[in-house]
Formats: sequence, structure tokens, C-alpha cells
Amino acid sequence: MALADNTGCAKPSEDFPFPEIIELNVGGQVYITRHPTLVSVPGSLLWEMFTQKNVRSLARDSKGRFFVDRDGFLFRYILDYMRDQQLVLPDHFPERSRLQREAEYFMLPELVKMLAPKLSKQNSLGDDPCQSDPEELSPSADATRTLTSASTTLPSAVAGGPGGAVTTGTGAASTDVRRAGFITIGYRGSYTLGRDSQTDAKFRRVARIMVCGKTSLAKEVFGDTLNESRDPDRPPERYTSRYYLKFTFLEQAFDKLADAGFHMVACNSTGTCAFAHDQTDDRIWTSYTEYVFYRE
Repeated sequence: MALADNTGCAKPSEDFPFPEIIELNVGGQVYITRHPTLVSVPGSLLWEMFTQKNVRSLARDSKGRFFVDRDGFLFRYILDYMRDQQLVLPDHFPERSRLQREAEYFMLPELVKMLAPKLSKQNSLGDDPCQSDPEELSPSADATRTLTSASTTLPSAVAGGPGGAVTTGTGAASTDVRRAGFITIGYRGSYTLGRDSQTDAKFRRVARIMVCGKTSLAKEVFGDTLNESRDPDRPPERYTSRYYLKFTFLEQAFDKLADAGFHMVACNSTGTCAFAHDQTDDRIWTSYTEYVFYRE
């Protein structure tokens, strides 16, 4: 008899039109939760859907699950909030602004308030997934930045005076003040290969060479060939992954790194393949490669 009662609890009835366990299809992602969870926030969209509306009026997918046409990935955080009215996000969460929009859609004003202050503190980092992640400065970073700023303001005539190494008039550090650090060079390349393996591959030129690392090191090595338009006025002791070079030959980048005392310590590459056209067997291979350089 107990089993029969539990089974009846899972089916809709006239007094209780919604089942105890509800399956949701949110943007193609399937979620299974309890009915009390969905109606835990009075006045919310889910509360309205599963208390005020008739069960037959709600959209369903081909398997009978209730369908919600929203972002299926972000809904997991909406559902977590509905369980205990608390917000827990991963570190450096890049989708904060989009999650705030989802919270507005599901009519969860308290969740919107939780998201809004963090969005402003992070200077809208969630709006651009390509922007550099915020990093914690070391205790001596402020002092190092002060010394760096002071050295760049000294006239170039002092470079040969007592005390030794300071920066030159061009802003590049002399060999006596070179600091250790990493610089990563990345680029994407692609080529088309036909069905006949003997056919010459059609290579496309490298569109852009990206630079990742500390701003001061990148400027020291690449100077005027560093394009800073995507991340201007970056402090010298902060890291960035938004710089790229004004030339498209890897050998030029390697020469500059070698001249600055860097040597390669690691590299990796990934590749994908896709058909160029439905009517042909030509395939486009795309690769992304990174080279890691280090200076002691």
C-alpha cells in the first residue's frame, strides 16, 4: 500500500495538478526537481507557472517534460537559488551579467540585487569573456610599480651616470634590470586539404599573433610592435591576454624574445577538422598553438 501511495503522489490529480517530481527541459538541458522548489519564491515566474497556471497550458517537449525557452546552462544557478535562496558562483565567473538578466526574466529581485553589486565591483568583467581575469597583486606589487614609474620618468641622460642601470629614453629596460618572467605567444592557423592527399594544401596566413604575460615584460620585448588597442593603459605589474602583435611572422616574435634573453620552455597545439562544403570532400584544418617563453 505504501508503494501505491508514493506512486500516486508522483501523478497529477484534481486537488494537486502538478506532480511532486517535475522534469524540466530548459533550452535543451534536462533538470529534475521537486515542485516545492519551483514555487519556493512567491511572485516569481516559476511560482506563477506551477501554481497559478493550468498544467495543460504549459509548453512541453516531445517527451512530456515542461519546456522553458531560456539558457539551459545558467538555469542551474537559478535552480540552486530556488532551493535555499543563496547564491554560490565559481571563482572568476564570466557570465555574471547574463545570469543577472536570467534572474530578471524569472522575476527574482533578491537574486538580481545579489548580482548587481558584484557586477559593478568587477567593472563589468562578465560582459566580455575575452577580457583578462582579475589577478591579486602581491604585497610588494605597489612598491614595484612605484619604482618602475620613477625609473621611466628619469631623463635618458642619467642612464650612463653613477648607480648603473635605469631605463633608456625609449622605455626599454637595460640588461642590468631585466626581471624574470613568462611570456606566452599564441596563434591560430588553418589550411584546406582535398580528398587527394597528394594535392597541395591551401594555407592561409596567420591572422594574428597574441601575447599573454605581464604588461611591463611585453612592452620591453616588443616595444612599438605591440598593439595595445584592446587593453590600453594597463598598469605595468598587471597581467593581460589581450595584446597582439602588428606583424604576422612568428620568427620575428621569436627573434625579439631571444634578443631579450627569453628561451622556450613549453609549447602545445590543438587542431580541429571540418568539411569546407557539403558538395566536396575538402576539409579545413584549424589549429591553435601556444609557445611559452621564460627569462631567468
